[in-house]
Amino acid sequence: MHTLKELGAGAFIAVAQGSEQQDAAIVHLTYNPANAQKHIAIVGKGICFDTGGHNLKPSKYMLGMHEDMNGSAVSLGILLAASQMQLPIKLDCWLAIAQNHIGPNAFKQNDVITALNGMTIEIVHTDAEGRMVLADTLTLASRQKPDVMIDFATLTGSMITAVSDRMSGVITNRPELTTKASYAGSESGERIVTFPYDDDFDSDLDSDIADIKQCTLEGDADHFHAARFLGKFIENDTPWIHTDLSSANRKGGLGAVESDINGFGVGFGLALIKRLSNA
Repeated sequence: MHTLKELGAGAFIAVAQGSEQQDAAIVHLTYNPANAQKHIAIVGKGICFDTGGHNLKPSKYMLGMHEDMNGSAVSLGILLAASQMQLPIKLDCWLAIAQNHIGPNAFKQNDVITALNGMTIEIVHTDAEGRMVLADTLTLASRQKPDVMIDFATLTGSMITAVSDRMSGVITNRPELTTKASYAGSESGERIVTFPYDDDFDSDLDSDIADIKQCTLEGDADHFHAARFLGKFIENDTPWIHTDLSSANRKGGLGAVESDINGFGVGFGLALIKRLSNA
């Protein structure tokens, strides 16, 4: 945490400051074989428990929130599998590990936070913490100038509304990556739906007191707003694929996986990495 404070990673710190310091870190792991032909970064949301913060979740929705680290678990699973398969790629794995607690030090609505890239963020809802920890982590990952960056996150309820818990949604800042993502979903047997990355949603995030609002309390398109928000923190015009893991938990399992927590994203991520790197 001390190093992140020195770097100025205010978006991540805002969420992490409500917990003990040892409960938060941005973890960077690398697989870099000598024959690496491509450089790909994977980023995972790792909220190890999510109370919702001051916008406290009702008990029905707080139960099971130790699973909000699913994006980091998927990213770590992809890293492990890629190294065991000895894929000829450099794989940077970034894990945004924190908890979202309520307490005297926790961030709150109307706070204005300065992120690592210098942008100021108006806090609208403390239960939109995932995009905060991802913002600074995406900045750090993009500064390494990977060929492509992929993030995995249990991010929005609106994506579940849009595509159900049988599949997950993908949004990318490069239209040509949409087809590759779709094929990777079909190849892996992990179904995904691609959505546009249209800039007309930006106006919903206009703030009178900061560069951008964290989210909006109006409308049902939070999966679009979250993606547009995250894209503001990516540097070097890095090609980026955002994966909203709306099917990470499905009662009775999903496909061949019979457990509710089904690991969705590992198979898709591996298939996508192979397509992106021609491995």
